[in-house]
Order: sequence, then structure tokens, then C-alpha cells
Amino acid sequence: MIYLNSFIFCGIICLIGQIILDNTKLTPGHITTIFVVIGTFLDAFNIYDKFVLYCGGGALVPITSFGHSLMHGAFASYQSVGIMGLFVGMFDLTSPGIVGAIIFSFILSLIFKPQN
Repeated sequence: MIYLNSFIFCGIICLIGQIILDNTKLTPGHITTIFVVIGTFLDAFNIYDKFVLYCGGGALVPITSFGHSLMHGAFASYQSVGIMGLFVGMFDLTSPGIVGAIIFSFILSLIFKPQN
């Protein structure tokens, strides 16, 4: 059942993004930012954790989980360090993904040539 829940959750996220993209003049960058902010707000009120429990890894795949991870890292660091932990801890959980994206994009830019 958790596989079905994961599939439905990711499908709903993609459906919402596609509807926004088709019916507004927002760019994919705007939509990505909106989803990160929504994930952050849902985690601030402990709602996104319920999605993770119900949908499993399917809730950790979409871009909304990036906001969830930012908020989790910031809050955990805030509890241990204090107010400065909000700024430092934000990238504790997300830094492997950011570094991976930078390294893989650099390697792929060496292999492939852009077309006009």
C-alpha cells in the first residue's frame, strides 16, 4: 500500500505543477520555488512528517522535500546551538544533494556540448 501512496503523492505534486505551468505565466523556476516554500511551511507545522510516514520515500522525492530538509536541519541546529543554528544548520541535511548536483553537472558539461 505504501508504494501506491508514494505514487499517488508524487503524481499529485506533478499534476499540481503541470496545472500551474499550463494555466499561468510562471516559469519552472517559479514553480520550483513555490514548492520548496510550501514544503518548508508544511514542515514548520509538522504536517510534512505525516506525509513522510504515510507515503514513505514518495514524500522524500519531490522538490517539496527540499524545503522539508532545510527546515529540519535548521530546527535541529537551533535546538543545539541557538539562534545562529538557524542559519548554519539549514544546509546540514541538504549539502550532499547540492554538492552532488554541482559535481554531476560539471562532469556532464565536460562530456556534452550545448546545441544552438
